[in-house]
Amino acid sequence: MSGIELGLIGFFAVIGLMFLRIPIGVAMLAVGILGYLWVAGPLPLLNHLKSAAYSRFSNYELSVIPLFLLMGQFASRAGMSRALFRFAGVFLGHRRGGLAMAAIGACAGFGAICGSSLATAATMAQVALPELRRFNYSGPLATGTLAAGGTLGILIPPSVVLVVYAILTEQNIAKMFLSAFLPGIIATIGYMTVIAIYVRAKPGSGPAVPRATAADKLRSFKEVWPVALIFLLVIGGMYRGWFTPTEGAAVGAFGTGTLALASGGLDRKGLVEAMLGTAESTAMIFLILLGADVLNVFLALTQMPVEAARIISQSGLAPLLVLLAMLLLYLALGCVMDSLSMILLTIPIFFPIVMGLDFGMPKEDTAIWFGILILSVVEIGLITPPVGLNVFIISGLAKDVPMYDIFRGVSAFLLSDLVRVALLLLVPPISLVALWLLR
Repeated sequence: MSGIELGLIGFFAVIGLMFLRIPIGVAMLAVGILGYLWVAGPLPLLNHLKSAAYSRFSNYELSVIPLFLLMGQFASRAGMSRALFRFAGVFLGHRRGGLAMAAIGACAGFGAICGSSLATAATMAQVALPELRRFNYSGPLATGTLAAGGTLGILIPPSVVLVVYAILTEQNIAKMFLSAFLPGIIATIGYMTVIAIYVRAKPGSGPAVPRATAADKLRSFKEVWPVALIFLLVIGGMYRGWFTPTEGAAVGAFGTGTLALASGGLDRKGLVEAMLGTAESTAMIFLILLGADVLNVFLALTQMPVEAARIISQSGLAPLLVLLAMLLLYLALGCVMDSLSMILLTIPIFFPIVMGLDFGMPKEDTAIWFGILILSVVEIGLITPPVGLNVFIISGLAKDVPMYDIFRGVSAFLLSDLVRVALLLLVPPISLVALWLLR
């Protein structure tokens, strides 16, 4: 049996275990251990396992993950989501579909503090859904907006998934964040454009609300400026070299924690719950990382990534065609897997292939461009059937809206996502222009 055949068996074994509802981290760990045992035998396996966990978790860069997660926990308790929604609402609410646009803007702002799509969707739904209902927004538009808006949490920096990609591919985290900024803005504008078209195609689905007064705008600005200050301090500080990504995450966690404490949203019980929530999410991510590491060593032993890269590079296929095939596979995997699992399962196979192709750019630019591309594609999986984790979260909060209506509302945003991915694929400078300007 060739290495590629053995590697493919392992790859599809992981997917099969997931269909049996085995946690992705456990599935990758089990397949990796059995595959390693098959290829190298028991003694090399035991020798690897004795240091695998320490080798992975002693990586200093991983400390950025729990800090950004804690930052998101504190941001939720500080009422930042509510402040962001009110701020966007006073400037956009008087337009048709304005409150839905405000929800998108608030999702983008909260994603810049939180870094998690699921947390962004869950938090913003609790804030925005009652207001959208109060002003008689249609169920498909209201729920579809919040499900799609939640995906901005994975794209707008800081993003936990982007951090994991940077660590796996040995890229600079700050550069990855900088490159994701413009695509994130394009995604936000695209979603708002979808809402503007939707409410004109279906009058009455998103009515306007009374125009806010100057006093209302000033009041909302006073509430939201600390959020902007923390974002600029964290992201700007990393780009300016004032501190590392880990130090920036610590500054952000301290800032949001201070705001939560000052606003009364963080007491002793809330602090314990925030710590426990961070610990649970971190443990889940780290277990997946460990499973991915063991699986990746097995794949390396089979020589599957190297052989696949060699075969594709010698096939004569156009690089863009190969990349397009990968993106289509990500779209298919997104129907059954979450974003982090897709990244960890596929990057060890796909990244060497992409780096072996010639896209007419330096290798670092290619790695960053590829990261932004797949990040944009895996976020689509959060709102596609049958899994659509964001859709399930919104459905749990909007029990009166049938799941079919939520997916119907999301479908228009999916078209915007596909257009944006095509734009990023065909025009790489969109992902790299901010990086080039700082060189």
